[in-house]
Amino acid sequence: MSSDAFPTRRPALDRLDGAWAADKAAQVLMFVAGISAIVFILGIFAFIAREGLSFVFSRFSFAEFFGSIRWAPTSNSNPTFGALALIVGTASVTGMAMIVAIPFSLGAAVYIAEFARGRTRETLKVLVELLAAIPSVVWGFIGLSIMNKLIIDVFDVSVGLNVLNAGIILGLMAAPIMTTIAEDALKAVPDRYREAAEAMGATRWQVIRRVVLPAARNGLASAVLLGVGRGFGETMAVLMASGHSINLPTSIFDSVRALTATIAAELGETAVGSDHYGALFTLGLFLFLITFAINLTADLVVRGIRKK
Repeated sequence: MSSDAFPTRRPALDRLDGAWAADKAAQVLMFVAGISAIVFILGIFAFIAREGLSFVFSRFSFAEFFGSIRWAPTSNSNPTFGALALIVGTASVTGMAMIVAIPFSLGAAVYIAEFARGRTRETLKVLVELLAAIPSVVWGFIGLSIMNKLIIDVFDVSVGLNVLNAGIILGLMAAPIMTTIAEDALKAVPDRYREAAEAMGATRWQVIRRVVLPAARNGLASAVLLGVGRGFGETMAVLMASGHSINLPTSIFDSVRALTATIAAELGETAVGSDHYGALFTLGLFLFLITFAINLTADLVVRGIRKK
């Protein structure tokens, strides 16, 4: 064989080597991107745990933290760290938000996915995305300046900054992302399911209620649980619309204080290393564990549904 053939083969080999190197680099990049979320989560947990566990091991009382409603960490005579009212306040606002958000978001998702067509569908999807882009502080101003007066006038109560106000605002904040995920879940249902049901004489609503919604329940459950997580993690809007009052609510017109709002309001004025500082990080650690439990529950629910 003539040696003149080798120079013509070398560029092809170089191209193969370059493609192989680019492929390996892409694999490494994707691997780093994939594990980065895990690394960041572990880093955040380690930071919060480092600041909060010192309080847990030195000053923490389980009965006081989860059984007392008196949150007075700056008291000179008797500092107490009861978080029960904060936990109940957060849960009540989140529950009210889900009462508002679930019918609104699922109804909007069903309409966009199953009824809207053409330009109407695209316009609604854009509007939902724009609604999700409104900053939380703007929602807080709406609750403080508009919903406050509206609730006072409509329900004849003395204070409009309460569970109802914060729940409505938080529900409207959570609804767009819940709508987007629910709409994607509905669109993922194969068209042959709808066609088979219609061939058997089912109406449009019967197809949606008995075929589409059951088939999309994985994504719908994920959307709802994501909304719950958003409710527990929201800060500024809840701080501005809930009244920020330490109280065990007995009605939707009572003012409450949320865990996130307490951390945001007090952390900037707390001495680093103090019991108050550690207690706030303990609240953050508790919120982190709640969020983890919600995500784990969502995963278990989805896995259980898939097995069925």
